[in-house]
Amino acid sequence: MRRFLASASVLTALALPATAQIGNPAGVDPATPQSAPGVPAPHTTNTQDKLFAQLLATGGMAEVEFGKIADRKAQSSSVKEFARRMVQDHSRANEQLEKLAKQANIPLPTELGPDEKAMKNELDGTSARGFDLAYMQGQLIGHQKAVILLQYEIGQGQDGELQRFAAESLPVVMGHLEMARAVMAEITAAEPPGTIGVGTGTRER
Repeated sequence: MRRFLASASVLTALALPATAQIGNPAGVDPATPQSAPGVPAPHTTNTQDKLFAQLLATGGMAEVEFGKIADRKAQSSSVKEFARRMVQDHSRANEQLEKLAKQANIPLPTELGPDEKAMKNELDGTSARGFDLAYMQGQLIGHQKAVILLQYEIGQGQDGELQRFAAESLPVVMGHLEMARAVMAEITAAEPPGTIGVGTGTRER
């Protein structure tokens, strides 16, 4: 797993956007207070900021819950280590986002959304044999979605603090995605031929 973390560190160093219009997006909502010409006043948000904060908060809660389930149920030590890293990193990010959302008067969800609840139910009900693959497949999809969400906030958000948070979070999430790909490659290589996906979605007896 250490080689996965080293790879993620390299990716993190390269991923930070070189040019981002922090606090000065191409389109500002009408009647937005400005601290300078074309620069929105601090903590003034547009629709993208609100959507970003709410979706990322839901995803962050899910990462922590799913990670705790994986720490308990995963068979692979690499999957367990990855899951613990997700709980640690996303718990920290969730706290930062909560503070920024409060400053910007953005209400955040307090429970998982329908998709996240469905994934949690799947993980709870997946047999030990199929759990690792189900969890890691979900991680690949979830982190790919998060990368797109973060990139969109950097380019289209209005609140400078949320944009900075997105810019700082992007390389971390891309590092998680790289780690997830490496763990997935490891566990699929360890599966006997013809068994990939067997057991996923089956209920424990």
